[in-house]
Amino acid sequence: MEVHHLRTLRELRDRGSVTAVAQALLLSPSAVSQQIASLQRSVPTPLTEQRGRVLVLTPAGELLADAGGDVLESLARAENSVNEYLVARQQPVSVTAFHSAGLAWFPALIAGSLRDPGGPKVRCRDEDVSINKFVDLVGDHDIVIAHRPLTSDPWPTRRVHVTPVLQEPIDLAIHREHPLAKHETVSLADLVDETWVAAHEGFALEPLLIQAMFASAGTPIQITHRVNEFNMVAAIIAESGTVGLLPRYTGLTPYFREHVVLRPIQGLTLGRNIDILTRPEAQNRVSTRTVIDRIIKIAEQKRLLAGEGVHQHLLN
Repeated sequence: MEVHHLRTLRELRDRGSVTAVAQALLLSPSAVSQQIASLQRSVPTPLTEQRGRVLVLTPAGELLADAGGDVLESLARAENSVNEYLVARQQPVSVTAFHSAGLAWFPALIAGSLRDPGGPKVRCRDEDVSINKFVDLVGDHDIVIAHRPLTSDPWPTRRVHVTPVLQEPIDLAIHREHPLAKHETVSLADLVDETWVAAHEGFALEPLLIQAMFASAGTPIQITHRVNEFNMVAAIIAESGTVGLLPRYTGLTPYFREHVVLRPIQGLTLGRNIDILTRPEAQNRVSTRTVIDRIIKIAEQKRLLAGEGVHQHLLN
């Protein structure tokens, strides 16, 4: 049983097709099939089965793929232990994040990397994906900054290692001259006749708005505009009477904080978990852990600054 065969089986589980595995591992599809076949010869029970035109893992294959992940994690720890610390620390780390986290944290993360010539170099990329697609990104990136509603199912830890970053409240966003802006909180009854801008269906904030609609006990909420990018949401609110939902710490840039204010909605606990997802072997690299620590520190600094900004506006 070869390690690279186990890696190929794990990739088939995560990527879903021989073609996708071949592209990821820079192999031909026939080479991937040969590796799977070689692994199969060492195991007395079927590891894969054909479903239509797609090759998928059997339950035994799923278990072996999980065990293969453990082997790769142990191998990564062993390799890391024999590398010189400074060399390992300088390995590049690829980071992907959803838009608002990238906007809030990427500038400081990149600047910090440039100021530390002996540390890891980060390669940042934004990804606007639905919640159920974040786990798939760990196959192509060392670090995936992901988010999900507080009430959603947890990430599948058999596939990814999860590092919590923060729980971020979601607030009502309104123009600073809106009549409700003078209140510290608002009720759903206050919002009966408002026109809403909301996220696309399937994205993290959209289920929160649906939750609000049901919680309103018959009070209709008119969703007129569907926009995912929070700067665009803030720009719409800043130029109109439209209202929406925005994250408290990462949803507004300093410019839009001059025009848009955030207020909690009474009776609703709206928020999202922001987590870092990694493959176990990536998690055990010194360079990856260094960047994860930096992200968590930056997130906490930005959270404190955003909280102070909201408090100051209420005092004014």
